[in-house]
Amino acid sequence: MSLIKRVVLIDDDQVNNFVCESIIKNEQFAEEVQSFEWAENALDYLKRVAEQQPDAFPNLIFLDINMPGMDGWSFIDEYRLLPEDVTKDCCLFMLSSAVDRKDIISAKSHKEVKDFFSKPLSPEILSFIREEFICE
Repeated sequence: MSLIKRVVLIDDDQVNNFVCESIIKNEQFAEEVQSFEWAENALDYLKRVAEQQPDAFPNLIFLDINMPGMDGWSFIDEYRLLPEDVTKDCCLFMLSSAVDRKDIISAKSHKEVKDFFSKPLSPEILSFIREEFICE
């Protein structure tokens, strides 16, 4: 039973995105999954959706920290500028291979970030998100 309509993955690792998409689909976690290898492209997409189809804004975003070009921190800075009435129902999670405690603390200090998870995404992480953040 899928509770989430749309999930967006933002990670420069194409293989990781493929694995994440597969896990999300196999666990029937979301109806739609869209991946972006460039945070700038994801941000452009989110801006367009927020402006043209706010009801189609993703319910959940998995964001990597270390990416070429715009990294996860810069993405969050720009994400904050999107209309709050559109983003308020979207859960943003950091999903990163970064193990630096400073990154974890920094991620959790951003009000937009619900939690930080270490890669790889797993059915257990999805189950935790369902239990802790998604209301039926």
